[in-house]
Amino acid sequence: MAAALAHASLPPDDDEQPSRWSMSLLEHLEELRKRLVRACVAIAAGVAVSFLYIDRIVAFVFAPMRRALPPGAKMIYTAPGEAFGLYVNIALLAGTVLAAPFIMFQIWRFIAPALYAMITFFGTFHSADLEFRPRVEDAFDLYTRMLLGMVLVFQMPTVIYFLAKMRLVTARFLAVNTKYAILIIFIVAAVLTPDGSPWNQTLFAAPMIALYLLGIAIAWAVAPRSPAGAQ
Repeated sequence: MAAALAHASLPPDDDEQPSRWSMSLLEHLEELRKRLVRACVAIAAGVAVSFLYIDRIVAFVFAPMRRALPPGAKMIYTAPGEAFGLYVNIALLAGTVLAAPFIMFQIWRFIAPALYAMITFFGTFHSADLEFRPRVEDAFDLYTRMLLGMVLVFQMPTVIYFLAKMRLVTARFLAVNTKYAILIIFIVAAVLTPDGSPWNQTLFAAPMIALYLLGIAIAWAVAPRSPAGAQ
């Protein structure tokens, strides 16, 4: 019964091969690339849909502000591209929200092999007096912790984006503290992989490091620039 539940929790992907559970590091990176591409396509589709209703979404976002303004008062923008940039940012956020279920599914498909390896590892500790029979609640708690952990990790670029927009962090600050970030990332990876396997820790840490580096690029891209020709 427990074995059936364990297998049922990992439905096979249509494009998965039998070697899915024993891939090399390069194959894992290729799998990560594939999942990220699919997530980006989903976000792009969500952004496209959001732009179809962008006026309604913007009205919804600023409804509390309009109610707080005096009658007849309006908000203004002073830079030529400010309004367009605002619309793009709102569409990106709305598109990400729309794509969130699909993104979570892609994250799940990426971490599922690690769960399988972890359960297999735990199941090796048995003897004539000990038998591994996982409880449904314990298995569900393990899945939930790892899934939510990876979902939060994949939000790292978004968090860095908002921190950089608020000028709380800079690309230089993030780059200088990369070594400390990598240390924290491996600690988080160790928490997400309770079997203690260095291979699984590296498997979880690699995408986190990649997302951190992506966050540095995002922080650099959104950093305020001096006007052209300014002294």
